[in-house]
Amino acid sequence: MNPKTYLIRQLNKALSQAGLPATSPQVSASRDPQFGDFSTNLALTLTKKIHRKPLDIAEQIKTCLNLDDTIIRRVTVTSPGFINFFINDDYYRNIIRLILTKRERFGRGDSGTGKTANVEFVSANPTGPLTVGHGRQAVIGDTVANILEWHGYAVTREYYYNDAGRQMRLLGQSVETRYFQELGQNIELPKDGYQGNYLREIAQEIRAEQGDRLVAGDPVFRKAAEATIFSDIKQSLASLGIYHKRFANEKDYYESGAVDQLVADLKSNNLVYESEGATWFKTTALGKKQDRVLIKGSGEPTYRLPDMAYHRDKLERKFDLIIDLFGADHTDTYPDVLAALEALGYNIQSIKVLIHQFVTLVRSGEKVKMSTRKANFVTLEELVNLVGADVVRYFFIMRGMNSHLNFDLDLAEDESEKNPVYYLQYAHARICNIIKHGESMGIQFKQEFNPALLVHPTEISLLKMLTEFPATVVAILKSLEPQTVTTYLQNLAALFHKFYTECKVITDDQPLTQARLALISAIKIVLSSGLTEILGVKAPEKM
Repeated sequence: MNPKTYLIRQLNKALSQAGLPATSPQVSASRDPQFGDFSTNLALTLTKKIHRKPLDIAEQIKTCLNLDDTIIRRVTVTSPGFINFFINDDYYRNIIRLILTKRERFGRGDSGTGKTANVEFVSANPTGPLTVGHGRQAVIGDTVANILEWHGYAVTREYYYNDAGRQMRLLGQSVETRYFQELGQNIELPKDGYQGNYLREIAQEIRAEQGDRLVAGDPVFRKAAEATIFSDIKQSLASLGIYHKRFANEKDYYESGAVDQLVADLKSNNLVYESEGATWFKTTALGKKQDRVLIKGSGEPTYRLPDMAYHRDKLERKFDLIIDLFGADHTDTYPDVLAALEALGYNIQSIKVLIHQFVTLVRSGEKVKMSTRKANFVTLEELVNLVGADVVRYFFIMRGMNSHLNFDLDLAEDESEKNPVYYLQYAHARICNIIKHGESMGIQFKQEFNPALLVHPTEISLLKMLTEFPATVVAILKSLEPQTVTTYLQNLAALFHKFYTECKVITDDQPLTQARLALISAIKIVLSSGLTEILGVKAPEKM
């Protein structure tokens, strides 16, 4: 059991025994070692309720604590009323055997066992290659799915797109223009049309297959563009190890009647009305500030309408958890979708929406401009080819998804330990090298070791960090924030590199050598699990 979890449980028991008001004890890691490993301000929070001095309350709680001395070696009370806990070093040392026994299962949870989850992400219409902006969502979404799978969920990775809207019509017209330009005709792209060499290449492929016989308006232009671009999208995702299980098409919800049925159901609940030639969703009746257009006067639906039908379908597929990953430009849209479903009697508690901020490519401190339509963007495939899949995946999640990400190309191309990806991978490779070096000297790790020999301060710090891994991945399940994993692994790698400079593993002292081999073997397991299983980044054995 994690020490923090154990202490919270024991504090609750102490409150009951002391006859003090029930509350939710907060236990946090101490910043200063003189105040132990963990501390709680529980007495300070109670003083307002029972009007007693916090130091007196802290002493009373301390007296009522019944702690296992194999876990807690000392408890102190310090002004103005903190209770401090010192963990027994042997408790930390025992973590090595647990990790070596469970190996890749160490830290895995089972809270999702028997449950299903749907994670929808990327969902870019096939109008052009994936850009770095799509790439961030792709990596975050895949990592969120990995986190859920780590805890036992059966996950469906889903991609939702529209191949029948205005943007796809513009795409078809743009390819058509390029086709006739290939035939020598002097015509211009339609207003707001798509530019870029990728359209010329598609037009050339169409001409190679169809010859010069096509006429304006032929559906082959749009269909060929969609097929080619979607193939490229899937290939770009595959280069990052990302594969979707299901592809949902917006057009299908129109053809099946699901969209019309949704409008009819909203009307029957007096939530739809006609005004100024448009069809409106009466969101003001649901507590919103203004109503929203569902169908424009031109007859073209807004994004909200098919999204409502799509999410209704996802709810009816009975997933235990539904994750929607959107860019910041969807902040105003999804609440209306959820409000409509709730108004129709659906329980939307299973839907969790994650919003990520955008990406800026930076080189030499200068912004690299991007525009999808003008085609002066950097594609995701180009980025992967430039710096490698591991770097791309890691860089996209090493900042919180709510933070704008400046993707530093200079740092990403750096293959030294300055690059945070290589810094982590060097730690794993260095451990593998130490183990192989020992084997070359006839020293095999025999699983027989005395953890009590691990007394160096850096060794104790590493043991404490390893103990935190299970609690860290539990916290990640609640937040679904991949950055938490990268932060933990960076701290673990930093401690290992410090240990490497201060403590020699292969020594003439065989018992100490075996203990340190056990320690680094445990670190290797946790680094590998975090990198490969959760982040989707390789853990190389040599670099």
